Amino acid sequence: MDTTPLFTNDTIVFGLLMLSLGFVFYTESIKTGFWPKFYKIVPGLFMAYMIPALLTTIGLISPEWTSVSETGVETEGSSSLYYIASRYLLPAALVLMTLSIDLKAVFNLGWKALVMFFTGTLGIVIGGPIAILLISAIYPSAVGGVGPDAVWRGLSTLAGSWIGGGANQTAMLEIYEYNQAKYGAMVFVDIVVANIWMAIILIGIGKRDRINKWLKADTSSIEDLKEKVSTFSEKVKRNPSLTDIMIIGAIAFGAVGAAHLCSGFLAPYFKDIVSTIENLTVRNIFTFLGSSFFWMISIATLIAILLSYTKAKNYEGAGASKFGSVFIYILVATIGMKMDLTLIFDNFGLIAIGIVWMTIHALLLIGVAKLIKAPYFYLAVGSQANVGGAASAPIVASAFHPSLATVGVLLAVFGYAIGTIAAIGCTILVELAAAG
Repeated sequence: MDTTPLFTNDTIVFGLLMLSLGFVFYTESIKTGFWPKFYKIVPGLFMAYMIPALLTTIGLISPEWTSVSETGVETEGSSSLYYIASRYLLPAALVLMTLSIDLKAVFNLGWKALVMFFTGTLGIVIGGPIAILLISAIYPSAVGGVGPDAVWRGLSTLAGSWIGGGANQTAMLEIYEYNQAKYGAMVFVDIVVANIWMAIILIGIGKRDRINKWLKADTSSIEDLKEKVSTFSEKVKRNPSLTDIMIIGAIAFGAVGAAHLCSGFLAPYFKDIVSTIENLTVRNIFTFLGSSFFWMISIATLIAILLSYTKAKNYEGAGASKFGSVFIYILVATIGMKMDLTLIFDNFGLIAIGIVWMTIHALLLIGVAKLIKAPYFYLAVGSQANVGGAASAPIVASAFHPSLATVGVLLAVFGYAIGTIAAIGCTILVELAAAG
């Protein structure tokens, strides 16, 4: 089947994404008429995500496709925009947004951030088996299969992805030896369900004041951090010169280059060490240490934190975090283009399991947030640090305030560390539920 979109040239696709972002920001700046009412309901960040998803859904663009020639030969094609945005622009954004961070104030955010993160993890661990039990009662064939084809083995990869990230997902594929020919269906469920949940979280950000009021949340520590950063930004604010802009670019992409350089050494080094571990389970728990993406994000964040103790932090006054926000929005648009809304209706049994699974994750987060009066910020970032990982947790965090992006990264990196072992616990429960 030929799934080639109308535009396959990344230059053209990038132009469409930028036009989409320009449209969102222009309409959001209009102060009268329809648009102010619209953006009171739907936040701009959600639109930056959804318009590219609509472009993919109607076939104008696509993250990947299959082309069929006149002779019937199939060739695979894909866009490299998400890769570029996640590997180059994301670490650059993290550097620029972290320059002015007050690390002590971040740690003063307190225990509720960690509680919500672990609640998100627990929601994934128990959500899987509960989803299996519920869906199997309605649609038994959705949870069947034997040997390498057993659905529970495939769901183990979802647990790895939704607690940790790509490296943890791959580790679970190796541990439980799921049929790789069917693995694509699990990746598909991962993309669809995780993106639907991220869209809901983005909508919630626009209503965070109302949600926080319902949660009876104490947002003082978050507001204190935002106030400190804003006060510092105003103190050093200046009209940026060309020199300022070039130095900001040098700081951002110099750090990105250093992060890629170091990850190029560290990832293979640790991969070799991990490969020598004899116990298969232990070996796969530490698989994330062989991920170059993990090291790149961690090193970029570390460099930025170190720079925040130098005069480089004064470039916040020249708009460093604004440039970081530009990069984040481009990343959001490339994530949005990965979402074809029509795919929700394909492979409905697995999608139903994923939706029930994520619903349990969400309900547990809401319940605990209400119980401990945690702000919506902790709920949203705690969830995305699990489900979305280092690519989307800083997006959600920075939507509250650019200075909060670091919180998303720190929690996401923690997710990588516990991802595989927590996913193994989840899979044991999923297997028992499937057998029952």
